[in-house]
Amino acid sequence: MSTDTRKVTAHASPVPADERQSLSFHSTGIIPDAQHKSNTNAPDRLHTVSLTELYETVYPPKTQVIDGLLSSGVYLFAGAPKVGKSFLMAQIGYHVSGGVPLWDYAVHQGTVLYLALEDDFQRLQKRTAKMFDMDNRDNFHFATKSKTLVTGLNEQIKQFVAENADTKLVIIDTLQKIREVGGENYSYASDYEIVAQVKQLAEEHNICVLIVHHTRKQSADDCFDTISGTNGLLGAADGAFIMQREKRTDNKAILDIVGRDQQDQRLYLQFDHERCIWQLTRAEIELWKEPPNPLHEAIAELLTPQAPHWCGSASELASFLGRLELQPNVLTRRLNVGADRLWNEYSIRYENDHNRNGSYLKLTLEVAQA
Repeated sequence: MSTDTRKVTAHASPVPADERQSLSFHSTGIIPDAQHKSNTNAPDRLHTVSLTELYETVYPPKTQVIDGLLSSGVYLFAGAPKVGKSFLMAQIGYHVSGGVPLWDYAVHQGTVLYLALEDDFQRLQKRTAKMFDMDNRDNFHFATKSKTLVTGLNEQIKQFVAENADTKLVIIDTLQKIREVGGENYSYASDYEIVAQVKQLAEEHNICVLIVHHTRKQSADDCFDTISGTNGLLGAADGAFIMQREKRTDNKAILDIVGRDQQDQRLYLQFDHERCIWQLTRAEIELWKEPPNPLHEAIAELLTPQAPHWCGSASELASFLGRLELQPNVLTRRLNVGADRLWNEYSIRYENDHNRNGSYLKLTLEVAQA
């Protein structure tokens, strides 16, 4: 392969920045048919994948919303009544809609839908005016009424996402408002199912759904055991936040955070009564950041705004990146596994596909539009 690689790459038109949510990451035709023996359409057979197939498949990366705090999926945000949850929900929505860092956390901009189902628009108007000093956001939307999950909430959210393709965050305040009417006792199965329904919606559209809920009055050794209801809620969620004040009149709170794909954290917050916003005073656990990946850095050097595309075989790419000394099959698997980091850290879309001539790799730097 010529060292002037960029001259032989495909020259498709750059994808507009506002289409990031609809990107398709896929890998087809690269797994021998023999590895799919158990993956038939027979309803009684298990659908399995081999370790080889896991490495050979490119899975869609999770959409990052707030680095280290929120990504696509479903999160619970629980706390006692009047602890200050709704103020923090509005604060999070405002930061995401503007792409403004929240405390020490980087934020990725996108449209936000806030279902403030325990408020009215007049109260929201007064609260947000005090919090944000009349700074407006056309992509920060509020609703004070919605259907329940049984009567069609998922369809309402789907319609909103269809009309706002860059939606990143949906806040549901509160869980009780979207549950079926009648009865206060819920089983593990019913609690798990209600979060699982929302999780399916979040995964379909690669968005983050943050569900506000209450805690019980009883104390527990593990603060996450105070979430009202059964463990089914936490079991189905991708992560959870617990907000606690030692005293109701205190302006300080502790925010404990757990998640499947993130570090456990404890944040110490202080409420600014004048601006009605929460400020971070300290974090008990310093965030661990994954070290730079030499392969990803080399790919980022390869693509530029002037030459944002590369297309070719794994052998060609391995040759071009010869200093890394990677075999083509190893190179492909590392790119497959690291597709999410390439996208979230470098805005590079990676695809592994095939045509009549065999398998090929595609790398595209999504150039921000002026």
